Amino acid sequence: MTDVQDDKAFTLDTSDVDRYVGKPLPTVQLSDPVTVGDIRRGAHGMQYPNPLHYDADAAAAGPFGAIIAPQSFSGACDIGHGASPSIVGNVPGSHMIFGGDEWWFYGPRILPGDHLHSERRFLDYVVKDTKFAGPTMFARGETTHVNQRGENVSRQVSTSVRYNAERARELAFFQQQAPRPTWTEDKLADIDKQRITWITTGSGGTGRRAADVTVGEKLVNRPVGPHTIATFTSEWRAFPFTVWGSRPNEVSQNIKEAGWLDEMAQGEIDEVGIDPSQNDGLYRGPSRGHADAEHANLIGMPRGYGYGASMGAWALDYLAYWGGAKSFVRHSRIQYRFPPFEGDVTFIDGEVTDIRDDKLLAVPVATIKVTMTNQDGNVLAAGDAEIELLR
Repeated sequence: MTDVQDDKAFTLDTSDVDRYVGKPLPTVQLSDPVTVGDIRRGAHGMQYPNPLHYDADAAAAGPFGAIIAPQSFSGACDIGHGASPSIVGNVPGSHMIFGGDEWWFYGPRILPGDHLHSERRFLDYVVKDTKFAGPTMFARGETTHVNQRGENVSRQVSTSVRYNAERARELAFFQQQAPRPTWTEDKLADIDKQRITWITTGSGGTGRRAADVTVGEKLVNRPVGPHTIATFTSEWRAFPFTVWGSRPNEVSQNIKEAGWLDEMAQGEIDEVGIDPSQNDGLYRGPSRGHADAEHANLIGMPRGYGYGASMGAWALDYLAYWGGAKSFVRHSRIQYRFPPFEGDVTFIDGEVTDIRDDKLLAVPVATIKVTMTNQDGNVLAAGDAEIELLR
């Protein structure tokens, strides 16, 4: 049995991060404008079956007259889906998982042909003890998504959870807390039934009116999963920055400079531009732990696991679908507490906790409490969001 060292004797070296606190980071932009195909692939990867975002005929008959991106697509227009500005400085022997997002949306929708750029800043960090890795750094970075017309589309403050991979392996917290589930045909059929119920009855249609919403109202449950290596891969490829040639090479800090394990860092061969798969992120690089057990184990995970960025998109899509096409998610703050692992199912629930007239916007706004759990009752994510409704 591996001896587990005392957390009091274990430290996480975050000293190099201090020089970045409060500092702006380089502005980044994907190589190409948004296409209809990008939007469709985003909806596909996030398993969001709203025809406004993939079906040309349904979208043409809808309130926008054509396919538009879901609000969650802001994260797909960025390089690193919001995590990059929270991962700066060298933390030796580290890896990271997403710890949560806070979003503000300002009004402009993302349309095919838009070319967003991201203005970024590292905010701050704090070190706390966690059950899964001992001393752990919670770091925040800010991204503002701006379109080619100079309009602020959204602002995202993301929290990265940076931890020592060796320490996480020793503690084996998730190995103990996340047994692989077994699904019978009857259970899988019931999950499919719940999914169809959400699709057919959970939407606000053209737009949900405030007069039809009550405090205490429960939103229709949405199941996502069972998660598989195929679904995790589809999620990764839903982000355009993961495609070869989609981003400039110089846009962000090299992963090795951040102190990540060699096995999870970028490939040396990419430095001379011979083999782009070496810098692919999934084939080789920081996301390979999501898709294979060997590298998941290396960073303290029991098996493949999902992306925090996907969890954020699931929440925003869930809220937008409930509100309807003409509603608008104005603000959300969701904490990610437990990863969705291969084989798990994520269940998303919501409850209306408040309805008010927003004096600044002069519109009715509903507050929704969102919770994600898995089949064992573990809380994967939780938070609140504010949604603009129709009168």
